[in-house]
Amino acid sequence: MTARVCIPWPDKRLRTAAADVAEITDETRAIWNDMIDTMEAMPGVGLAAVQIGVMQRLAVVDASEARGQAVRMANPEVLHASVQLRPHEEASPNLPGVSAKIERPRAVTVRFLNENGDIEERDFVGLWATSVQHQIDHLNGKMYFDHLSKMKRDMLIRKARKLR
Repeated sequence: MTARVCIPWPDKRLRTAAADVAEITDETRAIWNDMIDTMEAMPGVGLAAVQIGVMQRLAVVDASEARGQAVRMANPEVLHASVQLRPHEEASPNLPGVSAKIERPRAVTVRFLNENGDIEERDFVGLWATSVQHQIDHLNGKMYFDHLSKMKRDMLIRKARKLR
């Protein structure tokens, strides 16, 4: 298991939708393990495969306080989202040094292939829900700052460029 390097914004892969995963293989499990190591090294509460340049619909999320509770997901999709929103300060290792408060649904129901290759539906609430939605955005070629107004997004990207 190895922590991988996150590709820097504005790499075009961060704007490209990832490919569906047909089946869970040992290679898939190895990528997930590397993703968990990478997430822990940041430290963060989630990571999408595209962030490390792997163009597959793979994500990991661990918003537990104790850690070691990572959920491995392939092809995650939101089936239901709560009407109630939850603001949270979001960031990305692909654009380090900046963050923004983003409002997302407080709870979501997500369907995905789990590490055994079975279809699973799970409810996520709070930080778990925020992180899952953030990772699905990455898998769809979106960044968290796409949820901001154009003016706020441009300011955030300018600030990040100055920090390089």
